[in-house]
Amino acid sequence: MTETSWIEAVLTGARPQAMGALLRYFRDLDRAEEAFQEACLRALKTWPLKGPPRDPAAWLIFVGRNAALDAVRRDSRNTALPPDEVISDLGDAEADMAERLDDSHYRDDILRLMFICCHPDLPATQQVALALRIVCGLTVAEIAHAFLVNERAMEQRITRAKRRVSAADVPFAAPDAAARAERLAAVAAMLYLLFNEGYSASGGEAHVRAPLCDEAIRLARLLLRLFPAEPEIMGLAALMLLQHARTPSRLDADGGIVLLEDQDRRLWDRDKIAEGLALIEKALRHRRPGPYQLQAAIAALHARAERPEDTDWQEINLLYQMLERYQPSPIVRLNRAVAVFKVQGAQAALLLIEPLEERLSSYFYFHGVRGALLKELGRHEEARISFDKAIALARTPAEAAHIRQHIDRLSAKGNTDTRTKSA
Repeated sequence: MTETSWIEAVLTGARPQAMGALLRYFRDLDRAEEAFQEACLRALKTWPLKGPPRDPAAWLIFVGRNAALDAVRRDSRNTALPPDEVISDLGDAEADMAERLDDSHYRDDILRLMFICCHPDLPATQQVALALRIVCGLTVAEIAHAFLVNERAMEQRITRAKRRVSAADVPFAAPDAAARAERLAAVAAMLYLLFNEGYSASGGEAHVRAPLCDEAIRLARLLLRLFPAEPEIMGLAALMLLQHARTPSRLDADGGIVLLEDQDRRLWDRDKIAEGLALIEKALRHRRPGPYQLQAAIAALHARAERPEDTDWQEINLLYQMLERYQPSPIVRLNRAVAVFKVQGAQAALLLIEPLEERLSSYFYFHGVRGALLKELGRHEEARISFDKAIALARTPAEAAHIRQHIDRLSAKGNTDTRTKSA
């Protein structure tokens, strides 16, 4: 860990709470972001000398708020500051998670702001992108990857969303119960993307960004408190828990990727698995299936298999077929191809994904899966080309190293074949 990397980790973990409070204080997206950035700069100067404060989020809120107020004073020397009901006091920052809202306790600035960012005045894609940027602090590149678009297009999308929020004078206040229900799907999608960003570590880390996964799970649990009878939210929480339970076994001691079938299942978090299984079973009893429930059901089949060979790939294939009906997507088709390979063989799986090449040409996993299937069929030169494309698109050293292992095996195979023919 570098001299300042621990500070970056603390700032990343504290960002959602700090941004939530600053947005609530100032009701202005740009001013809140500027305040947080100024607080981060001061943290980088102060913390290496004095160490981190007892409560980093509260420190960032306090410093960021004061910095923003100083800027207000400089810009508007003859203008009175906003009234107290617009700029709250710092005491709220360390309050309990819940406050009075309708008839339930609810004081989570982060979750509140997710509902605000997912305002119906914004198109759905702008809602989720804005929430990921403002609330969760993901970079434009990370969000662009989640949406499978280029960075420039995503930056324009986020900028338009900010402008639209400002022009519409969207209130930075907790939405009522009806508004929360209308925005639930967008908030769930945002949580899912936040979790996936932590799970896949696309920012370039060689390891899972567990704090993002933990935060997404925490917010999903809070969402369940608001919507306790919504099976899709149960499915979302179950899906996150079941996937995150495998985290301790996903990388080896050197940070290399360990495929699901090679993972040491003794390392899986059984408490998370038990919670996830209970949630998906409860959700399915409602008999209102949806995409999150189907994905959680697939994850549950993996979690229940004591050994890789015990996995019910036939049932997983059927669940993926159902998921494609609910949520047609090239990514779903690509994932289904793995199950088809296990059930029907590499040729059937390859035929399934070949039509996706144009749409997934910039997607690392497409070329990795295609290369593996070609290798299985003995089409080694084509496999090498796919693996080379995958390496070019790898986002982490672990991904690149994993693909190089496939190439090395192909090279070794080629050398063996040459020696055999020579003999």
